[in-house]
Amino acid sequence: MKADDFLRSCYVSLLLIGVPAGTVQAAPPLNSPLELAELLEEALARNPEIQAAHQQWEASKERVPQAGTLPDPTFGVQLWNFPQNGNLLTSPGRTQNTILTLAQKFPFPGKLSLSAEVANRAADIREQAIRAKEREILARLKQAYYELYLAHKEIDVHHDQIDVVEQLFDAAKAKFRAGQGTQVDVLKAQVELSDLYQRLPVLEQRRETAAAKVNTLLNRDPRTPLGRPREPSLAAPEKSIEALEQLAQTTRPELKAASLSIERSQQALAYAKRQYYPDFEVGVQRFQNFEAVDGFGAIGVMSIPFSFWTKSKYDAGVREAKAGEAAARAELQTWQNMTRFQITEVLAKVRAQQQVVDLYRTTILPQAEQNMDAARAGYRTGRNSFLDFLEAERAWLEFRLAYYRALAERESQFAVLEQVVGTFLAHT
Repeated sequence: MKADDFLRSCYVSLLLIGVPAGTVQAAPPLNSPLELAELLEEALARNPEIQAAHQQWEASKERVPQAGTLPDPTFGVQLWNFPQNGNLLTSPGRTQNTILTLAQKFPFPGKLSLSAEVANRAADIREQAIRAKEREILARLKQAYYELYLAHKEIDVHHDQIDVVEQLFDAAKAKFRAGQGTQVDVLKAQVELSDLYQRLPVLEQRRETAAAKVNTLLNRDPRTPLGRPREPSLAAPEKSIEALEQLAQTTRPELKAASLSIERSQQALAYAKRQYYPDFEVGVQRFQNFEAVDGFGAIGVMSIPFSFWTKSKYDAGVREAKAGEAAARAELQTWQNMTRFQITEVLAKVRAQQQVVDLYRTTILPQAEQNMDAARAGYRTGRNSFLDFLEAERAWLEFRLAYYRALAERESQFAVLEQVVGTFLAHT
C-alpha cells in the first residue's frame, strides 16, 4: 500500500468513527469569570434552606411575647334563684340576683419574665441555627464551585492532550511519508486521538453536573449558564490549631447555641422552682338585685401549689429542668471536643493537599514537561520511539490533572475548615 493510500484510509477511518480528522481543533468556549464572592452573597439571599431557617427564627421570636403576657381576663355571669315566680319553659319570670364578674389571673411575680426569657433564649438558639445553616450552605457552594473549576481544568487538559496527539499524528504521518516511520506509529496516534475524542463528552457532562450543583444551591434553574471559576490562591492558611480553636469558641454557631442552651436550661430551672409559689386571681363584681339595692363586690383567689397531692408535680418539673441543664452542659462539652477534633483533622488535610500542590508546581510538573519536550525532540530526530513520546506526553498531562485535583481538594477541605471554625479564613 502506498503512503498516500494509507493516509487516506486513516482519514476515512476517523470519519467513520465520528472523529474529526486534521489538525484543526475547536477551542473551548471562552466564558466570563465566575466570581465566588458574588455567588456567596447570592446564596445567602436566595438559598431556600437558609430562607426556611430564617422563617423558623421569625416564628420562634413570636413566642416571646406570648410567653410573657398575662392570661386572658375572664367574664362571668351568675343567676341566683332562677327563675323566680315562674316556670322556665312557660313563664320564666325574673331572677332574684344577677352577678357580673370580671376577673384577671396574675402569676406569682417573676414567673412571666422567666417564661419570656426561656422563649427568648430559644429564639437566640434558633438564630444560631441560621448561622450554622449559612456556614453549611456556603461550604457546599465553595465545594461545588471548585468542582466546577476542576471540571473546566479537566477539559482544558484534555484539549491540550488532543493538540499534542494531533501534533504527534502529523509527525507520524510526515515520517511515514518520508519513509522514516512505520504504519504502526500512525495507527497508534490515530487510536489515541479517537479515544480522546470519545472521552470528551463525559468530561463535558461532568462540567454540566458541577454547574447544575452550583445553580441548585443558588435556587436557580440547574441549566443556567455559568462562567468560568477563577484560579484559587496558591497560598495556604498559616493559623495554628490553637488559634483556630480559640477563634471557633467565639464564632462557631453550634458552640454559641450550646452555650445559649445552658442559659435556657438555667432559666427553665428557675421557672420550675417558681411553680412552688401560688398564682392569684382578682376580680370585681356587679350585683343586680330584684326589688333590692344593687351593689359592687370583689373577689380574690389564690392557688395552692404546695398541697400534698400536687407538690409532686412541681418536684418532677424541677428534676426535669435540672436534667435538661446537665444535658445542655454535656452537649456543649461534646461540641467543644468535636470542634477540636475537626479542626485538627481538616487542617491536616488542607496542609497535606498544600504540600502536594507545592510538590507538583515546583518539581513534578517542570520535570514532566522537560521530559515530554525531550521525548518529542528525540522522536523527531529518531533517537526515541513513538511509545516513548506517547508515554511522556501522557505522564505530563496526568500530572497536570493530579495538580488541579489536589488544588481543588485543598479548597474543598478549606471550605470545610471555615465551616468548622464558623467564619471566613483568609489565605496568606
